Amino acid sequence: MLWRVGLLALVVLALLGILQGADWFSLARLQAQYQDLLAWHAQAPWTVRAAFFMLYVLLASAAVPGIVVLTLAGGAVLGFAWGLFLVSFASTLGATFTLLVVRHVLADSLPTYLGPGMTRRLRSMTRSLEHEGVFYLLSLRLIPMVPFGVINVLMGLTRMPAWRFYVFSQLGMLPTTMIYLHAGSQLGQLQSVSEVLQPQVASALLASALALACAPWLARRALGWLRRRTLGARWKRPARFDYNLIVIGAGAGGLVSAYVAAHAQARVALVEAGEMGGDCLNRGCVPSKALIQSARVAHQARQAQGFGVQTGQVQVDFAWVMQRVRSIIAAIAPHDSPERYRALGVDVLQAYATIVDPWTVELRRSGQAPERISARSIIVATGSQPRVPDIAGLEHSGYVTSDTLWDALEQSAALPRRIAIIGGGPVGCELAQAFARLGAQVSLLEAAPVLLTREDADVSALVHSALSADGVRVFTAHQVIRCEALPAHAGADKLLVLRRHTKPQGEACANSDVQVAPDDEFAVPYDLLVCATGRQARLRGFGLEDLGIASDLPLHTDAYLQTLIPSIYAAGDVVGPHQFTHAAAHQAWYAAVNALLEGWGALRPDYSVLPTAVYVAPQVARVGLNEQQAQERGLAYEATRFELAGLDRAICDAALGAVPAGFVKVLTVPGRDTLLGVSIVGEHAAELLAPYVLAMRQGLGLKAILATIHSYPTLSESAKQVAGQWQRAHLPQALMPWLARWHRWRRG
Repeated sequence: MLWRVGLLALVVLALLGILQGADWFSLARLQAQYQDLLAWHAQAPWTVRAAFFMLYVLLASAAVPGIVVLTLAGGAVLGFAWGLFLVSFASTLGATFTLLVVRHVLADSLPTYLGPGMTRRLRSMTRSLEHEGVFYLLSLRLIPMVPFGVINVLMGLTRMPAWRFYVFSQLGMLPTTMIYLHAGSQLGQLQSVSEVLQPQVASALLASALALACAPWLARRALGWLRRRTLGARWKRPARFDYNLIVIGAGAGGLVSAYVAAHAQARVALVEAGEMGGDCLNRGCVPSKALIQSARVAHQARQAQGFGVQTGQVQVDFAWVMQRVRSIIAAIAPHDSPERYRALGVDVLQAYATIVDPWTVELRRSGQAPERISARSIIVATGSQPRVPDIAGLEHSGYVTSDTLWDALEQSAALPRRIAIIGGGPVGCELAQAFARLGAQVSLLEAAPVLLTREDADVSALVHSALSADGVRVFTAHQVIRCEALPAHAGADKLLVLRRHTKPQGEACANSDVQVAPDDEFAVPYDLLVCATGRQARLRGFGLEDLGIASDLPLHTDAYLQTLIPSIYAAGDVVGPHQFTHAAAHQAWYAAVNALLEGWGALRPDYSVLPTAVYVAPQVARVGLNEQQAQERGLAYEATRFELAGLDRAICDAALGAVPAGFVKVLTVPGRDTLLGVSIVGEHAAELLAPYVLAMRQGLGLKAILATIHSYPTLSESAKQVAGQWQRAHLPQALMPWLARWHRWRRG
């Protein structure tokens, strides 16, 4: 019996050899083995079927690559009907066994083996599976290119009942199984290679190939229809719609979505209860960059003597600074105004929006009766709001966030003398440096050991040094314990009490203004407290909970920005994970196109070449992977670093005796010039990053950058310098002595 099971495995390998074009199996030998199996099947059909079933369950449980070849063998030896019966049950039993093993044996130990980076991605995927549930499982099963073993492991980490996993796995794998078995039955009938060209056989094999190619598209269409039918059982779909698209939120994501839909000649409504332009225009990017520029000019004026320019004592008129901030917002506001979008054909509706069903939005205006409008699709682009940390006494401390900061500064007659900022991320670092350069005493508090935790250690260290040089007192690895108030005669009525995680380093705690307590806690006084501890999706109050869409996490969408409700899409900060204006605009284009094409096709946004920037001085800009991310993913890379202190233009722009700060660091595939990521720290780093973004998007490497002519002297030459540095490191060193000899011979 065992030799026959071995013979069956040998035929599987033989068929694999045929499919892969291996020439070490002769056709006569394969045909003889096939005939032996057919003879065995004719003599003992139940034995062959039992052996095939057990072998298939075993290989499916172990997720052995190439199990599709065993499916083809089943069609060739057992025939289509018996093959379908046995493979369908065996594959599902094997998958369910894997799910149970992962769920009850490996689930707790997987994070240890995968590492923190992979574990985070795994948790993200399992959250997606849990949210999508049966529809997600069906869609994955219906797409032949998705490795079934991976699906089994991921589903084992969710809470889906095993019986439900079994039923829908069997249903999902059935169409693909039928296609492979049909192809196998046709291969089993061949007597010679020439028979492949016979019209009947060739057409059957071509039909199987076309079915496999069309399976993902057909599966997506079928699932979309099923989900729409499921929705129809709960809500009544309107017979006619007022709009093709309703966009909720007029921030970066909502504006781009409405713009794209209007240019596609769709009828679109843009609903916004607050200010057009959202956080970016009114409370984020625009006012902060205007403030940073004023601070930059003040800093340059103080450093003017290093360039041979005498300016005298620098005075900052903070009221004028804030007036400039307001004027800049006003100058940019027409780009996002209702008038502009109405001229584009968008119905701009100033109202509070609540989604009452998958196609209907209720509008509420002060003093007016509610109004309802409908659309085939809805895009949620409601943005994000500041995340406030849980700190004792914070609610009575008078704190502000990045949203309320600007109103507080407007009400202040002058810049607050002492400013404490909680959070050492991009927003905290930018504001800390700007306020310090404008003349405030700034304390920056961060619980992590370094600032800008997503950046490499050398980037974080350089930013830390730059902020300290500008007078910011940086407290890293410090936890804020509570907010306190002292009697007025103590010299400060507001204090932040900190506890250091490690012994204090440098002079961060040596300032006399810091009050150290005996129990290793100390207090930092402040006049203005800013919480810059990140942002979270703004989800509550829009009716999503009543539709069954969770609002306690970033809004969950699939890869096409579609929520659990097929007619509702989302874009921008409400989705994440990249909370940048340009990321919101990128998502918004895809959300609008997919919403307008809903049921006919979908496009997947690509975040692999997404640039980021932190507008401190020196600026920090990055695209692709940095070393920290590459190491978390276990990727091999080469790092090439060029110091801006060696760049002629950077030397020209520096003050007398100053050394230009910053560097360009490029990560490449080992031995190749293929870009994995670029990090730049230096003046105008955000602008210097653009050529690398283009190169990565177009698949160009460092050799293409090296071959490009750059103007001299410019900061952009840093790209050519780092490319040349990489090229020199990859010259064929063994040929250099021979090249020198050849040149000597040429000289005579």
